[in-house]
Amino acid sequence: MLLALAVAFSAGALRQYAYWGANGPGPAFLPFWLGLVMAVLATMLLVGALRTKDPGASWLPSGEGVRRLAFVLGATIAYVALLNLLGMVVATVLFLIVLMRALDRCGWPLTLAVALATAGSIYFVFGRWLKVPLPTGVLGF
Repeated sequence: MLLALAVAFSAGALRQYAYWGANGPGPAFLPFWLGLVMAVLATMLLVGALRTKDPGASWLPSGEGVRRLAFVLGATIAYVALLNLLGMVVATVLFLIVLMRALDRCGWPLTLAVALATAGSIYFVFGRWLKVPLPTGVLGF
């Protein structure tokens, strides 16, 4: 599946965008090469998997892993649902606090530092520096 995704990614980049423009590499240049590298790595994984007789451990989570996966999925759905209501900064802070406290049981100082630094970095890099319009929410930020 990874190999098929890589080929589709590279082909889609070439089909949708120009590989080369008047001033040099076009918008398809990087996605094409990333897809090509991904295809080479997927091929290496496939060859390695076909050569071995031992299937290895199951890659599907079980027990506690399923609970953690469901929690992250639920928290992510709530995060996306609350983005427009709370805004990017507040929703990101709350999302990271919930994940860090519930899953890793991190202390409050570390949790708040990571959540605030991450949300602040997103705001300054994307909102201020790159001028990407981020959801602002009812609080205005």
